[in-house]
Amino acid sequence: MGVRRVIIIGAAGRDFHNFNTRYRDDESVEVVAFTADQIPGIEGRTYPPELAGPRYDNGIPIYAEAELPRLIADLDVDECVFSYSDVPYDHVMHLAAVVQAAGATYTLLGPAATQLVSTKPVISVCAVRTGAGKSQTTRRVIEILMASGLKPVAIRHPMPYGDIETQSVQRFAELADLERHRCTIEEMEEYEPHIVRGNVIYAGADYEAILRAAEEDPGGCDVIVWDGGNNDFSFYRSDLYITVADPHRPGHELSYYPGEVNLRLADVVVINKIDTADLDGIETVRANVRATNPGAVVIDAASPVVVDDPALLRGARVLVVEDGPTLTHGGMKIGAGVIAADKHGAAELVDPRPYLAGSLIDTFATYPEIGTVLPAMGYGDEQLRDLQATIDAVDCDVVVIGTPIDLARVIAIDKPHVRVSYDLQEIGSPDLAEIVDAFVADHVG
Repeated sequence: MGVRRVIIIGAAGRDFHNFNTRYRDDESVEVVAFTADQIPGIEGRTYPPELAGPRYDNGIPIYAEAELPRLIADLDVDECVFSYSDVPYDHVMHLAAVVQAAGATYTLLGPAATQLVSTKPVISVCAVRTGAGKSQTTRRVIEILMASGLKPVAIRHPMPYGDIETQSVQRFAELADLERHRCTIEEMEEYEPHIVRGNVIYAGADYEAILRAAEEDPGGCDVIVWDGGNNDFSFYRSDLYITVADPHRPGHELSYYPGEVNLRLADVVVINKIDTADLDGIETVRANVRATNPGAVVIDAASPVVVDDPALLRGARVLVVEDGPTLTHGGMKIGAGVIAADKHGAAELVDPRPYLAGSLIDTFATYPEIGTVLPAMGYGDEQLRDLQATIDAVDCDVVVIGTPIDLARVIAIDKPHVRVSYDLQEIGSPDLAEIVDAFVADHVG
């Protein structure tokens, strides 16, 4: 048999990791292309030769996923490797049909083929869907570790939306690092909460190099904490695996890839948002956890919202701005901003759709189910300008910022605005403190 020609089907994250760990040094394989989906504008780039390695002098081109059938034919492709997350099972198998009909084999790589081993103890926080509450769960774990006098270092799932080579290994220890690395809103939403709590967080494109840098962080490192993205499984072999489930989307824990993988891998399942979810949804998730992973410890948790100036909301016509990915491929119709507006007596949610500018028109065309909230799309300067122009144009009394970062720090909002924040709050026992303390006793010398 000759060298197998491979396309990696991705979205600028798991795809690069799969290449680095499974294919970069495999001389029996030539990766001839990546394809990209989910994130606007990430195709048309090249995975750089500096990261691709000596067998790829010109790097590897990245195409739009829609070109897949043509690419399989034109590049004489033998195999396509599906490598992105937070998609329903029918989407995974739809692509399988596309690939196989075009003449190639369709492959899924599992954790054992792609996970790296750390010299430090590893806690991974993953989820069954994006928007379930991974980030606040990760922050809670880090707070517990820091309260024990330990130095945790977080590593975030990749978001290399800019220059891939310069984003190979990124370290964030202060807010100025966000500007230095030219972070998008989506990146800032994930990194800033760690920075303001006083812990270092790493991200980038080469997760072997990132892991080794984190282990030797100049500020010290006792524990690696994997902060997952979407519902992808961890890039690192884990000593404690925590999976967050969302009863606002009951049943999704068994119908989205690779969320069910995370459910089955979990040592601990956090059923989040039980303060705002329906009882039927909570019980559905609880039953599915017990049937699928009966050995997992189950923690009940809430995500109570806090508004910095709730009086502004009473009787007001409000524009709610929520986390972008949670509304788009996450499929959520509400987030913290909507919950806060309802809780504090807002009179009306103003529909942003008549006022959309530029790329946001395309976003709503692609994801029409978003409805009457505005996703904080910020993958580049153009989207930031469109977001600001849309907010400026909307006829409302108050803007409700439901994003994980203070959006008003990034763009100028010339209307009255309030910020909504939320943290994880465990209910009853067991709680994360008990779990993490036991982990520390067993794994940290």
